[in-house]
Amino acid sequence: MDIQAEKYPIPYDAIDTSDRLTVAATFDFFQEAAINHAESLGVGREAFVKSGQVWVLSRISVQWDRRPKWQEVVTVRSWPRGGEKLFALRDYDIRDAEDRPVVRGRSGWIVLDIEKRRPLRPQAIMEKLPLNDGINALTESPVSLDTRADYKRIGERQVRYSDIDYNGHVNNTRYIQWVQDLVEPGILETAARMRLDINYLSEVKFGETVELWSAAIDPAEASTAAEAFGAADWACSFEGRRAGAAVFRVELRIRKDR
Repeated sequence: MDIQAEKYPIPYDAIDTSDRLTVAATFDFFQEAAINHAESLGVGREAFVKSGQVWVLSRISVQWDRRPKWQEVVTVRSWPRGGEKLFALRDYDIRDAEDRPVVRGRSGWIVLDIEKRRPLRPQAIMEKLPLNDGINALTESPVSLDTRADYKRIGERQVRYSDIDYNGHVNNTRYIQWVQDLVEPGILETAARMRLDINYLSEVKFGETVELWSAAIDPAEASTAAEAFGAADWACSFEGRRAGAAVFRVELRIRKDR
């Protein structure tokens, strides 16, 4: 039970025109693995409802070293990785048939008091979880992203029924789908390697409108994410805003097919 592992072929609805795994589908896989593992460890939704608490994803960094293809059999894994201040860390990877990691991620979760909507210290809960010391998907903490001065408004999204999850707010994977739709045609389809970092800054609820902004990033710019990923061919930052305040922030780096 220390590591959750699920094996299956990449389904048709998880690929794009390049026949390879999409960014959003990767987040769907990781979300399911994390939820299933939390339930099996006794710290999932059912246990938390009784105590008036909920897990909330605060930030996650994911790196694609290779994008698996349609019907390729992969193993999706997830495991707790200790804590850092208010964050409970959880790692992920997707491994190919030769047991090599092709996608790797690390996330930071907070425990939220449902009634007060305030974060709680996760130490008491983490005592129940395996530490998995030394088993690292990524070695660095999930990246904290700063706002940029050169954002340009490129659209907006009004939150609909399909965006909302069990907790009554926009699901973390939906923001990734929004970002995919903001990338210029052809960029994602030709991506061989990718790195995405996202910070979830404030919950968004049904009917609210989120303004979408973007800013180009110099692919050679120095940053924690850039250092971990290496050279990029294309890079961009995205930010969602409600009433002028940021609700999520993303940086996406891509290395194209050669």
